[in-house]
Amino acid sequence: MRALLWIVGVVAGVLILLGLLLEAARWLIIIGAIAVVVLLVLAFVRGRRVVERGAPRR
Repeated sequence: MRALLWIVGVVAGVLILLGLLLEAARWLIIIGAIAVVVLLVLAFVRGRRVVERGAPRR
């Protein structure tokens, strides 16, 4: 009986940790997607500035 309680407790703990990790992974994916969008916007804005000023001559 004691072994069964340990198994149930361990499985419950693993499920809780797995749920927390999946939730964290989902938020990391969302934050990463936002970072990619911001990076693309900044690259576009800086590229427009270079085009407006004219490309530097070498």
